Amino acid sequence: MARRSKKGRLVNGIVLLDKNTGMSSNFALQRVKRLFNAQKAGHTGALDPLATGMLPICLGEATKFSQHLLDSDKRYLVTAKLGVRTDTSDSDGEVVETKPVEFTQEQLDAGLEQFRGDIKQVPTMFSALKYQGQPLYKYAREGITVPREARPITVFDLTFIKLEGDELTLDIHCSKGTYIRTIIDDLGELLGCGAHVIMLRRTHVADYPYERIVTLEQLQEMEEGTEPEDDHRFVELDKHLLPMDSAVARYPEVNLPITLLEALMQGQAVPAADLQPDQLVRITLGENKLFVGVGEMNQKGLLQPKRLVVLSEGK
Repeated sequence: MARRSKKGRLVNGIVLLDKNTGMSSNFALQRVKRLFNAQKAGHTGALDPLATGMLPICLGEATKFSQHLLDSDKRYLVTAKLGVRTDTSDSDGEVVETKPVEFTQEQLDAGLEQFRGDIKQVPTMFSALKYQGQPLYKYAREGITVPREARPITVFDLTFIKLEGDELTLDIHCSKGTYIRTIIDDLGELLGCGAHVIMLRRTHVADYPYERIVTLEQLQEMEEGTEPEDDHRFVELDKHLLPMDSAVARYPEVNLPITLLEALMQGQAVPAADLQPDQLVRITLGENKLFVGVGEMNQKGLLQPKRLVVLSEGK
């Protein structure tokens, strides 16, 4: 699956890391990269330090398809503290307002309905979105508020889980670009009591199975007792790698003859049946369905490769 080089292994695949709270996504990325001794690594959209849960980390050629996971749907379990609003909309921020919690279940149900379906959301100032070349959170830390345009998002499902005292738990399935902290803050304002996130866990990214997530501690245990030069130490680690084409699994597959490999690798458009305009497809070759990348139909009705992998020796 992989071979060694001076800069690390040519290892390709995706690890579903169960990120710990208090850990930055970049720290998690660098730790996984080191553990796998991978040449290249990238994550698919940062989780707040407060948040836990599924953080797909792409290794090697899989990094070429990380954007497709960044654009995918996500699902979160979130617990909100009612009656208290913070400047970051989560428990890492400073309290800016406290109010009594006085609403009925009917008012809560009606309030939740306002956040289902296609809505527009003004991004939080404590986000990584950029304004004039700088992330919004940098302005926020300096006490500066800059204009932000409301962006369209979709909340496919928002399920009430429980309300215990002043803590409300919800399950939210949403589109890319959705800020759960903002939903909670906006809901708190709608209910007249204020609210902020005290627990946030991402349970799903795209269609990845939750049961395949693995903690950093579990990965580190597999490394213990082995020498850095010992390739056998990667055997157990590599069992946690998902195929790199799993990042584009939702796209239709187009299987082509292996004889077209050279043409595709040169970026040439090739004939393919049943293509839809502007539809991204997974390209596989031969009976073994070797994954080589993604493509789409061009203006001449041919399959134009868009993003191709570098195949290892022997392929």
